Amino acid sequence: MSLSCLPISNQPRALRDDALLNGVYAGSLRRRQEYCAVYKQRMLAEQGLLDFADWHLYFGLHRLPGGDWIFREWLPAASAVFLLGDFNAWQAKPAYALQAVDDGVWELRLPAESLRHGQQYRLLLQSEKGDFWRLPSAARRTLRRKNAAGEVFFNAQVWEPQPYAWRHEHPVFSQALLVYEAHVGMAQSEAKIGSFAEFTAELLPRIVESGYNCLQLMALAQHPYYASFGYQVSNFFAPCDLFGSPEELKLLVDQAHGLGLLVIMDLVHAHTVRNSLEGLGELDGSRYPFFHAGTRGEHPAWGSYCFDYGNRQCCRFLLSNCRYWLEEFRMDGFRFDGVTSMLYKDHGLGRNFVSYDDYFSDNVDEDAYAYLGLANELLKLCRPQALSIAEDVSGMPGLGASREEGGAGFDFRLAM
Repeated sequence: MSLSCLPISNQPRALRDDALLNGVYAGSLRRRQEYCAVYKQRMLAEQGLLDFADWHLYFGLHRLPGGDWIFREWLPAASAVFLLGDFNAWQAKPAYALQAVDDGVWELRLPAESLRHGQQYRLLLQSEKGDFWRLPSAARRTLRRKNAAGEVFFNAQVWEPQPYAWRHEHPVFSQALLVYEAHVGMAQSEAKIGSFAEFTAELLPRIVESGYNCLQLMALAQHPYYASFGYQVSNFFAPCDLFGSPEELKLLVDQAHGLGLLVIMDLVHAHTVRNSLEGLGELDGSRYPFFHAGTRGEHPAWGSYCFDYGNRQCCRFLLSNCRYWLEEFRMDGFRFDGVTSMLYKDHGLGRNFVSYDDYFSDNVDEDAYAYLGLANELLKLCRPQALSIAEDVSGMPGLGASREEGGAGFDFRLAM
């Protein structure tokens, strides 16, 4: 008796090759594909994808072409907003009051000499619920400090160093991935938190000598709780200050590229820390801007807030975050963390996923699936060779299939 077997391959099979997807669930798959198309139209509203993914370019603190400063934030529920910092003795002065523009956007323009590199600042919000300290959603540099009582607090920082001079191009991806996963702070033998500089000097050569061709870095985005391994992010556009400066991270990536290593980062878009003083939690005094209301917006296992991927501004924020790390730090791609938690309204907790019914039920967050597809489309638009890996334990069909056939467009799936 002879047996015929399909050759082993990492190349994705067409979704229609699956008898169930081409039969019983063909209608469900088609409806998901149609939903993703409508979602894209609703999010972009006739904008191009790159134009839409501009949160980090529009919001936050920026120099204008003439040298003056402009600061913007999206705070729909605020009634008054002030920029406070070293530059005005942390006082809510009229010259530093933001003006309401439209659709919840607040804006402040300042003369060129008003702010200097390294100065620290926060926002003071006034609303129906009271006055609040907040950090900007697009802050690119945040620092933790201790007050007289020993309590840790965070400030944003005016960050305008000399532009980093990149030396090396992205390595060419032409062979099987051999991934070395590392946490910069823990990747050394001493009883202390490691730094970007130490990792660059001591770890990169050893990783290459061991035969790896891809470095996956955990915990890059700012997070207040070190023991979370970086998975409860507070500031999505700011590298973690515990490891060093943004320029030291750029040097790490640059040196890795020079050694032939691809560099991908763990991207946490499944949830965020609840903290409001330094994170996105209740940024404008309400949970509305980025998260679901009620229990739907609270992760029962992680104690964090869950994004509302159907909210247009939330989608814009997260897509911009993808673009930012690709362009600003020249990442070669992402491992999207917690994809299973994103895809299911119950986060997949306690489920065995033994039936295709699990993949096409009302429990699936179709907005999350559509967002992931749009994120992967953006990645390839920013850099066609960018790698995208889904950390998923559910086996959701279509994650690695093309967007054209109703898939989410991931290059690989990591089955934890």
